[in-house]
Amino acid sequence: MRKIREVLRLRLAAGLSIRQINASTKVSIGSIQKLLSQAVTLKLSWPLPDDLNDVQLARLFYPGADTRSSSRFQVPDWPVVHQELKRKGMTKLLLWEEYTQQYPNRCHSYSQFCDRYRHWRGLQKRSMRQSHRAGEKCFVDYCGQTVPIIDATTGEFHTAEVFVAVLGASNKTFAEATWSQQLPDWLGSHVRMFEYFGGCTTMVVPDNLKSGVTRACRYDPDINPSYQQWAEHYQVAVVPARPYKPKDKAKAEVGVQIVERWILARLRHHSFFSLAELNQCIATLLEDLNQKPFKQLPGNRQQAFEQLDKPVLRSLPRHPYRYVEIKTVKVNIDYHVQHRQHHYSVPHQYVGEKLELHVSESLVTIYYGQQLVATHVRSRRPGITSEAGHMPTRHRKHMQWTPGRLKSWARDIGPEVLRWVEGQLKSRTHPEQAYRVCLGLLNLSREYPAQRLDAACKIANAASLTRLKQIKSTLKSNRDRLPEQLELQAELPQQHENIRGPRNYH
Repeated sequence: MRKIREVLRLRLAAGLSIRQINASTKVSIGSIQKLLSQAVTLKLSWPLPDDLNDVQLARLFYPGADTRSSSRFQVPDWPVVHQELKRKGMTKLLLWEEYTQQYPNRCHSYSQFCDRYRHWRGLQKRSMRQSHRAGEKCFVDYCGQTVPIIDATTGEFHTAEVFVAVLGASNKTFAEATWSQQLPDWLGSHVRMFEYFGGCTTMVVPDNLKSGVTRACRYDPDINPSYQQWAEHYQVAVVPARPYKPKDKAKAEVGVQIVERWILARLRHHSFFSLAELNQCIATLLEDLNQKPFKQLPGNRQQAFEQLDKPVLRSLPRHPYRYVEIKTVKVNIDYHVQHRQHHYSVPHQYVGEKLELHVSESLVTIYYGQQLVATHVRSRRPGITSEAGHMPTRHRKHMQWTPGRLKSWARDIGPEVLRWVEGQLKSRTHPEQAYRVCLGLLNLSREYPAQRLDAACKIANAASLTRLKQIKSTLKSNRDRLPEQLELQAELPQQHENIRGPRNYH
């Protein structure tokens, strides 16, 4: 999957170096150089034109792309080989034979296979000392320990999560409590983190939390769309740590440990009745933590921040980021998409397509690729929000009908017709559910005289007939033309000479 748009954004908008872009996107340095060189040739600038979607952008850079699979030599997956050798009875010879069957064009002999596996195994379990440039990275994570908060009304306990952020160069630490690790709280903590530091770093290194990383992968992780939107707002690059590699975020691991020891441990005997009360205590102890002297370095975190990170941090945007929920939705056959029991319309030609839904505090916007297709005011109640322009022509005509208009037409035909139509509208949960059957009855006035239709409805009302096909059957059989029949109330005689009495039975 090509990440052309992200490479251009990080270079043209964020001003990152090629190696920083490589760390964020996992695109090779050579490919990045070619993309940027081609962008200069194409005279592209950021932001890109709104009508330039991902497919068209890819064609600009790769007009003659070859989609055939490569036949290059495949290096064995040494971690898989290492794990397979742990199985009982497994040998390197068997794995080499399976490897040669899967990749016939291999250039590894069995001896080379064994030698390179030993070489790979000898490179494992090494620890690299990392050096961090000022203002470059900020490491974020959650504490494993939670803090109980008492509901003053019910006395129930609720647990609060503790978010921790550490700057790479100065080790200045930020911490706050939130109700959960869900996406709104996760992004809200990121916003307050940069406000606390007074600027933005170049990169943010999170763990593979589901709120931040949709699909964890060592080489090509998928960033959550809302998290990606937050990164674009602050012009930063998100570089997730590799799965099961805590040393990639050692700063965050140490920061979490310090917060648990110097802040949460001191609060263990306190009782909190609100999240704001807890955060006020954390903020006070956090200042003490950042003023605490280093053990092996001169000064403290705050002094190191003033000297190293603060002068080179990027300025904050004019407005803070506001959370926007982003998800992929499929357009139903009724040309509506659903969000929390409310349905929003889109142009009917997108039926069956997958669109991207952006939900902010007050607005719902729907995109197809990079193209905006619909905008609605957000509703927090179950229901339907539709625009007439999104409907097919025949549906638009149908929506022009109202209960009053149907009753007016029925009244012009006859009182019994009006009575039947009113009964249909009242019998449904929503009057719109009866529109079609009422229109079907009223349209019969084009085939039959009004007197006959009114007479058929009189028969239907008397017999409680609610189906349209029953009225049609009455008209087709000419039952409405028959004279009105009186009900027979015949009484059988109680005494008659031909009727036997009790005495005849013994």
